[in-house]
Amino acid sequence: MKIAVVHDAVPNSSAPDVRDVIAQAEAVEQALKRLGHESCRLECSLNLAEVQKKLIASDAERVFNLVESISGKGRLIHLFPFCLDALAMPYTGARAEALMLTSNKIMAKQWMDAAGIPSPQWIGTGPGDGCRGPDNFRDSGPWIIKSVWEHASIGLDRESLVHSASKALLRSMLQSRAALLGGDCFAERFIEGREFNLSLLAGPGGPKVLPPAEILFEDYTEDMPHIVDYRAKWDDTAYEYHHTPRRFDFDETDQIILKTLRAIAIRCWDHFGLSGYARVDFRVDLTGNPWVLEINANPCLSPDAGFAAALERAGVPYTDAIEHIITEANHLPAEPVGAWSLGKKEFKERLQDVVFLNEPAPHDVERIRNLVEITGFFSPEEVNVAGELVAERIAKGPESGYEFVMADHYGRLIGYTCFGPIPCTSSSYDLYWIAVHPDFQGQGLGGRLITEAESRIKASGGTQIYLDTSQRIQYKSTRHFYESCGYRLEAVLKDFYAAGDGKAIYFKWLV
Repeated sequence: MKIAVVHDAVPNSSAPDVRDVIAQAEAVEQALKRLGHESCRLECSLNLAEVQKKLIASDAERVFNLVESISGKGRLIHLFPFCLDALAMPYTGARAEALMLTSNKIMAKQWMDAAGIPSPQWIGTGPGDGCRGPDNFRDSGPWIIKSVWEHASIGLDRESLVHSASKALLRSMLQSRAALLGGDCFAERFIEGREFNLSLLAGPGGPKVLPPAEILFEDYTEDMPHIVDYRAKWDDTAYEYHHTPRRFDFDETDQIILKTLRAIAIRCWDHFGLSGYARVDFRVDLTGNPWVLEINANPCLSPDAGFAAALERAGVPYTDAIEHIITEANHLPAEPVGAWSLGKKEFKERLQDVVFLNEPAPHDVERIRNLVEITGFFSPEEVNVAGELVAERIAKGPESGYEFVMADHYGRLIGYTCFGPIPCTSSSYDLYWIAVHPDFQGQGLGGRLITEAESRIKASGGTQIYLDTSQRIQYKSTRHFYESCGYRLEAVLKDFYAAGDGKAIYFKWLV
């Protein structure tokens, strides 16, 4: 296959962050060669008609899109993929709409707010850009001034952190720093705490979250803000460059927050309609609350960058990752269906297109693991068990004792339930699992999954169903859901899971 590797036009005098795309292009070309593909390299400029002409003349079947800016402007990142859409040519990474949305940090924050994804409060320069976010404005700060469009820490330095300011002073500072930040900037509530990067790689079962990385600020003095600024990323002569390593090893005490970060990263992937590969950057505050800073829809693929480091930690060869990304270029991602794209009425109408499947395929092992994990209700051990039950069904068929109903929405798994006959009973069944993707909760899908499962159980001669859940307050909505589906509380086993955490057993006759 012939693949065109397309990247920014890079003048010889460019800064290190601009020249880095050449290193990415070279690494991708080497990987394509190892995979047996032919490649050609093209630069993207503002003369998009000429770029299209060269692309057509190259006879390339696909495009590996490394364009991060056009004519040095990050705000133009989406123009090239829109051109590829017009040519109906497959390309890697996020679609044009997702690139435009995630590149504008203010727009991305607004859409995260709409989905309930935690993002720090912000203030912009316009008259309508008042304080945004869950908290009321507090003059005490601190705030960090960031570019709206530019990534790679463009314009970030020690002066970007403002410890105390009124709205008027902040807006004045934004206007004075705008030129350093690509022309548009905003102030974001600075989150004191830890910084994490989570990389994601597409696969046949959905996105795989690579091992989380934490950025350390080693031996920073009190006057040095704990931020990954431009010097830390690009100036190899700077103190910050050599004292902000990433780490992948964590204590058991960090597993809960890492689980939360993974679930939020997948929510970002689904809500923004990402594809191919991506990275989500977080801060975790001093009380353990996570906040999404940015979503990078086409993160850096240089061999020395964070994405490659996460691949290495996961045991995924760089060449294999490039192959995954190329494979994904063949398929349009599922259309985003979060609260930002559809009104309630239209959202419910779209659920009429759900198809219920009963026989899992090999790729459903990972799809169901991802679905269970993203709900945020289950431990890593439970997530693994959910995948193991699918694998056992695939290996043994009906003899496994596990049956499934999977809700498919245009190729996307949005919910499922697992059930089976209880050994040594004549007609009793256990409902083992039910999970609904957060983007589809509250729309009646859970009830439809229960109904589908009950119909299959009744058709198999089942007469009663048992299910259980925790008595913890976290599961109050789950218990209410079961009761609304006609299940009654049959028994409570106190302290079953842990001290103060009992098992609530529910029962229903199938009439």
